[in-house]
Amino acid sequence: MRDFLPADVRRREYVIGVIKEVYERYGFEPLETPAVENIETLLGKYGEEGNQLLFKILKRGVHESTGEADLALRYDLTVPLARVMAEYGDKLPKFFKRYQIQPVWRADRPARGRFREFHQCDVDILGSRSMLVEAEICAAASEVLTKLGFQDFSIRLNHRRALTGVLQAAGVTFEKHDVALVALDKFDKIGREGVEKELRERGVEALAGGRLLDFFGELSSLDHAAEIAAGEDPGRKRKALNAAILGRLLEFVGDNELGARGVDELRAIMKFAEAEGIGSKVEIDPSLARGLSYYTGAIMEINVKDLPGSLGGGGRYDHLVGMFLGADVPACGFSLGLERIIVVMTEREMFPPQLVTLVADVMVSIWNEGSVADSISLAQELRSAGFRVDLYPEADKLGKQFKYASARQIPFVAVIGDEERARGEVSIKDMRSGEQRAVKRANVAADLRKASEEHQ
Repeated sequence: MRDFLPADVRRREYVIGVIKEVYERYGFEPLETPAVENIETLLGKYGEEGNQLLFKILKRGVHESTGEADLALRYDLTVPLARVMAEYGDKLPKFFKRYQIQPVWRADRPARGRFREFHQCDVDILGSRSMLVEAEICAAASEVLTKLGFQDFSIRLNHRRALTGVLQAAGVTFEKHDVALVALDKFDKIGREGVEKELRERGVEALAGGRLLDFFGELSSLDHAAEIAAGEDPGRKRKALNAAILGRLLEFVGDNELGARGVDELRAIMKFAEAEGIGSKVEIDPSLARGLSYYTGAIMEINVKDLPGSLGGGGRYDHLVGMFLGADVPACGFSLGLERIIVVMTEREMFPPQLVTLVADVMVSIWNEGSVADSISLAQELRSAGFRVDLYPEADKLGKQFKYASARQIPFVAVIGDEERARGEVSIKDMRSGEQRAVKRANVAADLRKASEEHQ
């Protein structure tokens, strides 16, 4: 668990502010849930490993001696959402679009980039089976990243049914689906021979493993063909490649009904994504296989070129809410990796330069004990005019006050000395240029506003 110093907090608030602004323009509403849930709400929802990572809260008062837990800190934001739907469904819209940005807790071993307390940033649409939902969520997440300054990113898209159809068509038995996908995920690192060896070691029949690898190997040749067909237009290339992959997918799954339905739904998502204006950002990737036991339809992940890992992911999960309601509720969601986004933006210096350094627009100095009330009055006038004002808290040598403002990178210092007071003026010192000028008291706000605009 971490402390966040002022600069860290400003970065987080900046990113969260962009996310909220975009999501609300897409019609999503804010939701907040308690940090604590009843332990039975969380147990059994994340598998055995997840159960072990819950921060459990012991019973209190007269029950303390039992050593039993009845509450736990929330592990994620999705299960609380499902509980809210079950509890308040009759008070919520037919199509509930919510975003939620709150901390979650996991009793994990601390490691680099792994924390016991971290923020999740979720957006979900519940109540509709339409593929438009997936396209809307992808468009909203894409706009968030674009507004934050990310350019070279892609939204990888696959479908659980399509992937299951591929595995079945290749001849991989159902009980070996998960282990086959784990091995395939290592293709880029260990190559075809390495994956073949791992498939054999995991008990996947050699003939089925070979068919599977042949299929994924063929997909790489489609990329070259699409590049030739589209020339130098990356948008046309992506569209041509997606069409070729969908065609090859449908051909490979053949008469497998489950696989064919998955491909049809991928086509529908792509059609809506084109209408949303993000067709060139969406990349059909039949190898994407995140959380298959959790998702029931489309699965998505956002990747940035030359950046390992992802900046977020999600998909359709139509069964989770049913665990609380007793009836399935269609749902699709996406989680942006808030912590990772902030780290990458900091490393790449993507934040506005003044965001971290500009703690105040102006500092009002204290000339002497007799001028304190005058300085307070000026500070309040400037705050009322919309400026962020730091009031130096005590009478001190002016040089020390200037040094303090400079150390905090405050661009202007206002001084009301005896002579300035007598003339009805205020001296404004520009800490960046060192220039100092006298301004009529009534014109201080206008002068500072003009000077600030000139520096931008």
